[in-house]
Amino acid sequence: MKNINIAPEALELAKNAQIKDDVGFGKVLSPIMIECDYDNGEWGEIKLKPYGPISLDPTTKVLHYGQEIFEGLKAYKNEQGQIYLFRPEQNALRFNHSASRMSMPDFPVEDFVNCCSKLTAYSHKIVPKRLGESLYLRPFMIATELNLGIKPSEKFKFMVVASPVGNYFAKPSVKVYIERKDCRAAPGGTGSAKTGGNYAASLQSYTTTLQKECDQTMWLDAIEHKYIEEMSGMNFIAVINGELHTPELTDTILNGITRKSIIELAGHMGIKAVERKMDIEEFLKQVESGECTEAFVCGTASVLTPVNSFHEDGGKAYFLSDARGRVSQKIKEELLMIQSGRKKGPEGWSVPVEIMDF
Repeated sequence: MKNINIAPEALELAKNAQIKDDVGFGKVLSPIMIECDYDNGEWGEIKLKPYGPISLDPTTKVLHYGQEIFEGLKAYKNEQGQIYLFRPEQNALRFNHSASRMSMPDFPVEDFVNCCSKLTAYSHKIVPKRLGESLYLRPFMIATELNLGIKPSEKFKFMVVASPVGNYFAKPSVKVYIERKDCRAAPGGTGSAKTGGNYAASLQSYTTTLQKECDQTMWLDAIEHKYIEEMSGMNFIAVINGELHTPELTDTILNGITRKSIIELAGHMGIKAVERKMDIEEFLKQVESGECTEAFVCGTASVLTPVNSFHEDGGKAYFLSDARGRVSQKIKEELLMIQSGRKKGPEGWSVPVEIMDF
């Protein structure tokens, strides 16, 4: 594991950092960040430095060909002031899965976790303590080779920035627009990689989603437009006859760490979880019949948020009988207690961060 070179001016900024009462989501940034460059087949020195702009040549490959990946994970502080990262190794492994798909080098798992831990440790003054709030960490990698030729870059930059955050959604439940025409990811594509192109592909439909006064877009499979896949930025789970049902993973669906954790946690809580192909027509009938009582979206940013209703073109709407989500709220409460270290969870889920003195 590499040592991290810590700039004295970064320590001074971190020492004087203050948290605001209303942090929002991604609007307030830690005054420090991590940076590391890749060249000649190896990663260089890891630096913890003051947060600030980065300079890129106009021909930098990421600007033209979108060769980039990112992750999202959170650090939580409990009532005693102890800070925990939630399953950072899982994020490191997914980061390298994305890197492989985008022809980028792996970033060593132990260095990834250490970078996130150190940035959190020196940002401890701005980690919120209220249950449900956290420090959101955004590791990312971009291609930095210069020239306009279309080929994989041989130079890269890895960075981590952090932001104290509250709730992703301002409302207790969300309205979902069902996208029947466009597709976000196709078999053999980059759907299982956490890369910006997947999210850019969802923005046109998201404009329609907002016009329909909805909050999230539900994507169907690219071939038949028949099977539920995921939302634009999070996974989907429904409660059907008391069981959790979620689309089975394919190369078009992101392997969500929150999704995975909820499935594992449900097992501990005596709730059966089923991963399968979910036919949209069958599902909507289950909503109408009451077999499906609740549904929710889940991800690092949103954690777990109930769905109020599903909407289609032409004004057709399907309302859930339990929009507050009694089952999902029990799972969310249990998950948040584990994430924040207020309750012991499965081995390796909550990783303690050693708070650094200045």
